[in-house]
Amino acid sequence: MTYLNDFFFGIYPYIAIVVMVGGSILRYDQDPYTWKASSSQLLSRRGVRVGSNLFHVGILLLFMGHFVGLLTPEALYEWVITPAAKQKLAMIAGGIFGTLCFIGMTILIIRRLFDPRIRATSRPADILILLILYVQLILGLGTIPFSAEHADGSSMIALAEWAQHIVTFRSGAAAYVLHEPVVFKLHIVLGLTIFLLFPFTRLVHILSAPVKYLFRSGYQIVRRRA
Repeated sequence: MTYLNDFFFGIYPYIAIVVMVGGSILRYDQDPYTWKASSSQLLSRRGVRVGSNLFHVGILLLFMGHFVGLLTPEALYEWVITPAAKQKLAMIAGGIFGTLCFIGMTILIIRRLFDPRIRATSRPADILILLILYVQLILGLGTIPFSAEHADGSSMIALAEWAQHIVTFRSGAAAYVLHEPVVFKLHIVLGLTIFLLFPFTRLVHILSAPVKYLFRSGYQIVRRRA
């Protein structure tokens, strides 16, 4: 068990990150025409606006929460908020954003699997990554009751120490999650697996988010046909 823990939480993160970065660069260079979100809105508008908006808002807020929560050193926030209060805030925010994302993903999955036109144009990778994200979301929501059992914030601190040791290339990262509940470990491993699969799916379009359009000087004028 210690060997598996060392592999999945000490070695696997770097494998996933290298494949994600290297694979994304190669795909963009070798096959740029597949670098797209492949929207299915033209095939069917039913449920796409509500489902897509809830999914994207929920998952973006969850990602930002994880990023800030895991990678902010305790010394930078302890004078503002205690670890216990931070964990409680994370549970509440994660529950709200996770529920929004869950509703949106449920709509999108039903639409992709049971709308004949969308199902016919869906690649296996499209369905696979959507289902993996769905399971990951359910696991994330499933961590909330376990977090409540450690109201002192000890689990949150341990997971944050693991993440900070990984990104700063410090040894001993795996030891911080050795005794954490299985649901946390599954959530981390599946998250790393999503990084691993990232270059081979439509998720790559995240890297091409049109942020520059928020700051453009002019606007596109669209005229309806008379």
